[in-house]
Amino acid sequence: IVTRATAALAPEIQLAQRLAANEKVTRDRAVRKLRKYISAKTQRSSGGFSHDEMLKIWKGLFYCMWMQDKPLLQEALGNTISQLIHDFQNAEAQHLFLQTFWQTMNREWNGIDRLRLDKFYMLIRMVLNQSFEVVKRNGWEESQIELLLDMLMKEILHPDSHAPNGVKFHFIDLYLEELAKVGAEELTADQNLKFIDPLCRIAAKSKDSTLVEVIVQDIFETIIDQAPFAIEDLMRELKANEKASELSGEEQTSRKRSRKQDRGETSLGNWSSVFSILPVPPLHLGGDCGLVGPLWARR
Repeated sequence: IVTRATAALAPEIQLAQRLAANEKVTRDRAVRKLRKYISAKTQRSSGGFSHDEMLKIWKGLFYCMWMQDKPLLQEALGNTISQLIHDFQNAEAQHLFLQTFWQTMNREWNGIDRLRLDKFYMLIRMVLNQSFEVVKRNGWEESQIELLLDMLMKEILHPDSHAPNGVKFHFIDLYLEELAKVGAEELTADQNLKFIDPLCRIAAKSKDSTLVEVIVQDIFETIIDQAPFAIEDLMRELKANEKASELSGEEQTSRKRSRKQDRGETSLGNWSSVFSILPVPPLHLGGDCGLVGPLWARR
């Protein structure tokens, strides 16, 4: 029943109230209506929602997840909520949707009881995954990568973000895993380094020893653990490139080999290319601490 008082409310407030309703049918209907509303309101090239309007929508979505029981239904709802980002018709609105999500998590986190934590851990994972998916669909444009990373660092890891440790540590724990799921087949070593660089800067400047330790364990040690797989992938790529080169220039390759044999040289083959690629400037963590990367090129 729509009362006169309800009709006078802003659409975002009405949607938020229905998203947080006790009845699942009402919540599901509100989610479907929200998808259409988002698409319609963001048809313009820029804008669509104010910051406050988006915060109201996220408050409704937060309590929509809060009210949902049963793991399979929670997973389906989390997937639906994270996919909402693709209903926004412009990049500015997508960015605001992600920014206000993290602001909502930071604000509400300490009020989440132990029994409900898992579904919000899952929601964070799904939203982070779809954040990377948006950048992927835009061709991994450098400006899009920088915009996303600046927002993530500002809202989660920057000292002024006031993000609870639970949000910070879960984000760091998921970061490389979700990036790999979305971009492992496409991202180059240089692009991977762009995604890792902001975390290096946070670790270098942070006075929070626990945060630095978590970054080292979940980011840098993961990179080092993946080094053998990265080298294997790189070797396969180099071999494939070498075969293609041999097919296109067989005579030239033959002459080069004969000259090396005449001079008594021993070719390093693919390893020479590996050695030329791996030594890149160290990622300094402050003082004498540094990492040589990018070892984690691909899984």
